[in-house]
Order: sequence, then C-alpha cells, then structure tokens
Amino acid sequence: MARKICFINYKGGVGKTSLIVNTAAALAKLGKRVLLFDFDTQSNASIWLLRLDRWNKINANGDGAIYSIFEPGRAKVKELVIKDVVEGKAGEKLLPGLDLVPTTFNLVDLENEYNGDPKRPHYLVFYEQLAAIEANYDFILFDCPPNILRASQCGVFASNEMYVPVNPDALSLIGFTLLVEKLFKFHQLSASFRTAAMGAPAQVQGLIFNSIKAGVDIEVPKMRLQLRLNQFRTAKRAAPTAKIFDTQIRDAMVVRRAVALGLPVALVGSEAAEAGPGGDNVINDYRKLAGEIIQHGGN
Repeated sequence: MARKICFINYKGGVGKTSLIVNTAAALAKLGKRVLLFDFDTQSNASIWLLRLDRWNKINANGDGAIYSIFEPGRAKVKELVIKDVVEGKAGEKLLPGLDLVPTTFNLVDLENEYNGDPKRPHYLVFYEQLAAIEANYDFILFDCPPNILRASQCGVFASNEMYVPVNPDALSLIGFTLLVEKLFKFHQLSASFRTAAMGAPAQVQGLIFNSIKAGVDIEVPKMRLQLRLNQFRTAKRAAPTAKIFDTQIRDAMVVRRAVALGLPVALVGSEAAEAGPGGDNVINDYRKLAGEIIQHGGN
C-alpha cells in the first residue's frame, strides 16, 4: 500500500508548497508512483503544476476540485485525479508518475459553509474514497495549510506519516510545538472514527530544514528543535523514529523561477543539466531528501 505523508507546520511561510511539489517530483523521477493532494485553500500547488490556464478552468465552476466530493458531493476522489499532471506547452507529458488532485479557492467553504453528517465527518468521507485508489501509488502526499482545520484534517486523518518543514528561526519552533498540541487534540476528537485497519494516527516522523540561505548558521535553531523533538518523543507525541532530516534544502532563485514556469525545479533546463550525480544544486537537495524519505520509511 501507499505511504501517505502529510506536510504541515503551524507556521506559514516555511516554503512548504515548494518543498512538497519538488519532493513529489524527485520521487517520481526515482520511478515512484506519486499522488499529490492540494488541501491548501491558496491553491499554490495546483496553480503551479497546472499553470493558470488549466487551473482557471477548474476554478471557474469548481468541477474537478477536491471540494466537489463534499459539495455538491456527487464527485469521487478517483474521478478528480489528473494523471501525469506536468505538461509542456503542446500538452506533452513531462513527468510521468506524478499525479495531482487539485483544489481551488472554494475549498475555504469546507470550513464554514459545509454541513455534513456528524456521523460521517468530512475526513472520514475523504478517507473512504481515498481507499479506492491508494493501491495505485507508492506515495500519496498531502499539502496542508498551517492549521488543523477541516481541510488539513482530511490529510492528517488519512496519513501514516507527518513531516514538518522548518526554517532556522524561533517561529518554526513555536509552530512545531503548537502543531503537536493541536494534533493531539484532533486525534482525540477523531479517535472514535478510526478502525484497527486504519492503523495508528499519524505522528511527526521528521523535521526538514527548508529554504536555507547561504551563510546562515542553523546549528542553534537545530539544537533547539532537537531538544523539543526529544521531549515529544519521550511524551509519545512524536514517532519513536522521528528525527531532523540530514538533508537540508537550500534557498535558490531557480525554485521561484520554476513556479513561474509551471514546472518542478528538476525540469528547469539549466539547473537540470547541472544536476548529475556529483552536482551541487537544489535539485540534488530534493533528490537526496526523496532518498532519505524512502529510507526512513523502513525504520
């Protein structure tokens, strides 16, 4: 079965979407079958991978976006999957193996407008539909906003693992701490809807330093995060194997250029040409991270 991984932190602005999109692409480049769910109402991952013209068609009426499984409720997750989502200007498939379930701005209505059956909460509706397709993938990744509100709850409830993108600053530590507290409350809230077959609720498996600027010393923030992670592991609020990942993703202008091009950074020509096995650039950072995630799953 697929490994289901949620990327989330309670602090915004950590580069979460660039991390998850480029990690998903790196996994696909390694031959893995990857499905990315966009649960962030800002729709950044969807707009990035679909480009505006394709995304606008979905945004115009909401058909094909994840909210349509809730309202009007006739759509199924399996119908929303955009296969091999990354396309060239002529529609050619540029990255086979990376699929997307997109979102649009109407996902915000899940928080206030949606009134579902309290006996079948939104996250259970999503989980049951996901079960129909998860065998098709090696990895299913959830891009969640910086909260544990309804949209995030869908990804959190469905996940087996959780990774926290962080920057070397005090706010990342605060965000991580708050995330673990809110997770504990959500797991209590949703416990009655879990079955033994679903496995245990997802815990934090790793922290990933992202968007590290050249010359920045991360040792002190890393030490503080490690201390907090150790506390959570002792309290059984994080997975026993949880760690700060060895791979660190550097800050690079090409990542922002990749967004404008509607491509993962691994497909941006000049950088990709330099990303051989011995290359030293951000593409190799993502490649190493993908490899570390694959290995960590065996722990």
